[in-house]
This record gives sequence, structure tokens and C-alpha cells, in this order.
Amino acid sequence: MPASGGCACCPGKHLFDGGHTSVAGMEAAARLHRVTLFGPLRPSTSSQHRAKDGFGRENFVIDFDRREATCPNGQVSGNWRDLPVAESTSVVVKFDARQCGRCPQRVACTPGPFRSLYFPTHRLHELQAKNRADQQDTDWRRLYGLRSGAEGTIEEFVDRHRGRRCRYRGLAKTHVQHVLTALAINVERLSLQRAVCDVVPRLLSLERVAQAYRG
Repeated sequence: MPASGGCACCPGKHLFDGGHTSVAGMEAAARLHRVTLFGPLRPSTSSQHRAKDGFGRENFVIDFDRREATCPNGQVSGNWRDLPVAESTSVVVKFDARQCGRCPQRVACTPGPFRSLYFPTHRLHELQAKNRADQQDTDWRRLYGLRSGAEGTIEEFVDRHRGRRCRYRGLAKTHVQHVLTALAINVERLSLQRAVCDVVPRLLSLERVAQAYRG
């Protein structure tokens, strides 16, 4: 599906590899090129998320208008700071050690004397939350599953047909090798379908005999 603006050859939706997705890249592609990058974002790297225990960032209420965060125990942060980068993509919030020190759930929240949170700016935070929620949807998984076909073809070309090395020098001869290798892959796939094609006519013939017998 082509994009409605920008380069005519740009797709409207691009199934992106999960190892290269970022919320900042998704926002920039949509804003600058009107292309929707469709791929899974990396999960949280916090120690709580890795251990699947304790309070993760998703358990905190973040208020961008008031520039404060509220912890699961009701404590409100007093230190909100945008990281000094050209285009601010991250925010750091710190709770006071006096707040965390008297909290009965501090062990489930942080191993240190106080808790710090790192998260994207407002619009990127909303985009990140939406993407991670969409990943749980069956339709999202079905659509992204289309990428596995492309990945499988690349893997077959690279590993089974030694596509990483060229036998000849020059772009023209390299192109010929790629075309011939692609033809070989197609012939190989057609040969695997031959057994299915042989079975179907036999089933149709048996069905015609059965219909004649019944008639």
C-alpha cells in the first residue's frame, strides 16, 4: 500500500524487523515520510521486568502536564528532568530517598535507596504504549506473520544457496547469479508441490467415478 505523501515508492506500511524498531524511529517515519513502521518494540529492560517480579514502569502513573509520577504506594515524585539531547526523547524522574526509605514495598520496587524512572517524551510514550498493547492483538500478529515468509526466503537464499558470496566479479555478473539463484529456488519450491499436484487429479477422478456409479 503506497504512502499518501512523500516519495512515490515509499510504502504506506512497512513490516519492520524487531531488532531495529524504536519508538523514535516509528514517530519520525510517520511524521516525515507518512510511513507506518509495523514491528514489535523491545520489551522493558528494567530489572523488575526481567525478573517478572516487583513494580515496573507500567505500574506508575505518569502525568506529563504536571511533570510528575505517582508510585503504586501513592508517593509523588519531585524531580522531573528532560535529558539534554538535541531532540528530547527521554525523561528521567527520581523519587526522594526519604520517600522510598520508609516505604514498606521498597524491596519490590528498587534495590537502591530510591527509585528512578526513564521513559520517552509524551507523544513517544503514548506511541510506545499503543504499540505494546497492539502486539497482544491476534490481527496484529497475523499481519506481522507475513514477514516470516520474507525472512524465510532470505534465509534460504543466504544459507542454502551460499548467497553471501559471488562467483564472479562485477555488478552485471553478480546480478545474473542472483537471478539464476532465484530461479533455482522457485524450481525447488515447485518440485516440492508436485506431490500435491499429483494427488489432486487422482482425487477428482475418484470423485467422477463415484458420481457415475451413483447416477
